[in-house]
Amino acid sequence: MQKTFIFIIVVLSACSNSAQQKNQPVSPGACQIKDYFPLIEGRKVSLCVNHSSIIGKTHLSDTLISLGVNIVKVFTPEHGFKGTISDGAAVEYQENQESFKLLSLYGKNKKPTPGQMEGIDIMIFDIQDVGTRFYTYISTMHYVMEACAENEVPLIILDRPNPNGSYIDGPVLDTAYRSFVGMHPIPIVHGLTVGELAQMINGEGWLSNGIQCDLTVIPVNHWDHAKTYSLPVRPSPNLPNDLSISLYPSLCLFEGTIMSVGRGTDYPFQQIGHPDYPDNSHTFTPKSREGAKWPPYENEKCFGISRIDEKPKYQLSLALIIDTYQKMRAYPFFNSYFEKLAGNNQLRKQIENEMTEAEIRNSWKKELAAYKKKRVKYLLYD
Repeated sequence: MQKTFIFIIVVLSACSNSAQQKNQPVSPGACQIKDYFPLIEGRKVSLCVNHSSIIGKTHLSDTLISLGVNIVKVFTPEHGFKGTISDGAAVEYQENQESFKLLSLYGKNKKPTPGQMEGIDIMIFDIQDVGTRFYTYISTMHYVMEACAENEVPLIILDRPNPNGSYIDGPVLDTAYRSFVGMHPIPIVHGLTVGELAQMINGEGWLSNGIQCDLTVIPVNHWDHAKTYSLPVRPSPNLPNDLSISLYPSLCLFEGTIMSVGRGTDYPFQQIGHPDYPDNSHTFTPKSREGAKWPPYENEKCFGISRIDEKPKYQLSLALIIDTYQKMRAYPFFNSYFEKLAGNNQLRKQIENEMTEAEIRNSWKKELAAYKKKRVKYLLYD
């Protein structure tokens, strides 16, 4: 036991030093081992994690195994345990890939089955989110919460900062358009960490039949919603840097159109393009690669707009999609996926009817204000 807590002190020191070197004295929930180790010691532990689940430079699973924690199963979200599988691609595992059993929640099932929940005393969720409704890690969290509640398994969420957590914006989801890229009546940019959102899911009764998850959130130290945070690892294959993460809330809407967002290039979510876009001042050619297999317009030269040299601006903007629609309206610009990303059937009509961004924003105003009021009671950080 004494050796265990000496090790914990060393790990906590490593977390703190790493943060200070980047002038960001931020310590994610995973680093607060002294707060959650007593909850898991001597128990059969399951993890829901991926490559972003790190303490300093060490994966959470390796740290816990070093402490003698009995990890019996590891569940993983979209992109898999190593975070390298392309978006939308089913995640499947062969036996004995790791020292523990890996179970995909982005393949045959998105929710842990009763059989998969057998033999688990407690679950830990630790995955880096980027603060947008259509980023699927929070949908995986929802289903993990639901499975834990149904099988009477306590859940610990090791919280992490939200890099887009300084603002709230976008239309609130119409639940008629509920999908895996939008499960909750929250705006596109929801302004919550995963821990805060989990509390909202519980508190608002959004789990099946209003059941409650036995939830413990281990908070981030030395972070608040006004503080910028540069992620130590890319959270998914096509968000490689701070700029792409800041642009993601705005540019992801283009995934519901005929435009490419630069998947299969060095600058995904930092440019948009199409082989027939009328402005040829910027070009790129998507290529199949790890994390972007068979991207749209593979091996075709695309013309478009670049944001590559910009500094991150944490805001949601409709200006680019409105302008691009105007230039490409001769084509069938939108596809059926757009409504799922927008979370309603109005945004597409508003753009097609040539409403201004200010007019569109005004249509969100009432529901967004109600959401902001609701959000306050679930906040863990200023």
